[in-house]
Amino acid sequence: MQIISAPTEMQAFADDARRTGPTIAFIPTMGFLHEGHLSLVREGCRHGDDIVVSIFVNPAQFGPGEDLDTYPRALEADCEKAAAAGATVVFAPSREDLYGDAYQTYVTLEKLPQHLCGLSRPVFFRGVATVVTKLFNIVKPHVAVFGEKDYQQLLVVRRMVQDLNFNIRIIGGSIVREADGLAMSSRNSYLSPDERRRALCLFQSLQKAEEMVRSGVREAEALIQTARDIISRHPDADIDYIEIFDPETIDNLKRIEGPARMALAVKIGKTRLIDNILLTP
Repeated sequence: MQIISAPTEMQAFADDARRTGPTIAFIPTMGFLHEGHLSLVREGCRHGDDIVVSIFVNPAQFGPGEDLDTYPRALEADCEKAAAAGATVVFAPSREDLYGDAYQTYVTLEKLPQHLCGLSRPVFFRGVATVVTKLFNIVKPHVAVFGEKDYQQLLVVRRMVQDLNFNIRIIGGSIVREADGLAMSSRNSYLSPDERRRALCLFQSLQKAEEMVRSGVREAEALIQTARDIISRHPDADIDYIEIFDPETIDNLKRIEGPARMALAVKIGKTRLIDNILLTP
C-alpha cells in the first residue's frame, strides 16, 4: 500500500490509473478508523481496483468551540487498518496542502443543509462540500463510498455530485454497530464508561420507534415523543434534534405513509452523537 501526502502526487497517481484502466474507488475519512470505516473500504473493494482512503481532519467543517484540536488522530494505526481492509493507497494531506493562507473558495448547498445537523452546525456542510469537492478533484475516483450513519452528509454529497456534474457514482454504506447497538463513531472514544452505557439510549429510542411502526403507529409526533421520553431519562443527555423525514429531501413528515428516515443528535456529557434508522410501514 502506498502512502501519499502531496496532492500533486495523488493527482499523478490518479491520472496514470485512469490512463491505464484501473477503476478508482474512494473512501474519504477523518481517520481514527474503526470497523464502520473499514466496512466502507471493503465495500469499495467490490467496486474498484485501486482503493484510495483519505485521512484528513477537515478544519473547514468545524465551528468555533467544536473539537477540531482534540479530534482523535492515529495515522500509523489507520494506515495499517486500511491496508488490512484492502486499501491500495492512503492519501493523507496536511492542512497546508488543502487550505493555504490565501484560501477563499467554498462550496455551498442551499436547501439540504437547512435541516438536522446543519441547523446546529451552520458551517459544517459548507466545509464537507468544499473538502469533498477538493478531494474528488485530487483523487479523481470513479466510485466513492460514504456511510449512512452520516445520512445528511450522504445526501449532500449525492446532491452536489448531481448538481456539479461530477462523473462519480456515490454508494452508501450501512451503519455498523457495536454488539450492544451503539453506532460506531470515532467520537465514541470521548465517552467515559458510564457515558458509554447511557449513550445506548440513542439506539434504544430508534429501536422503539421501529417497533411502534411495525405495530401500526404512523404519527411522527408520537414516535418522536416516545424517543424524547427514552432519552430524557438520562439527566446528562441533551437532545439537539429528533426528526422523521423524507429520505430524499429531508423534509419533515407528520405521518409515515411510506419509507421514512428517523434521525437524532444527542449530547451525552460533552460528546455529540448521531444515529438514524429507516422506518418502513
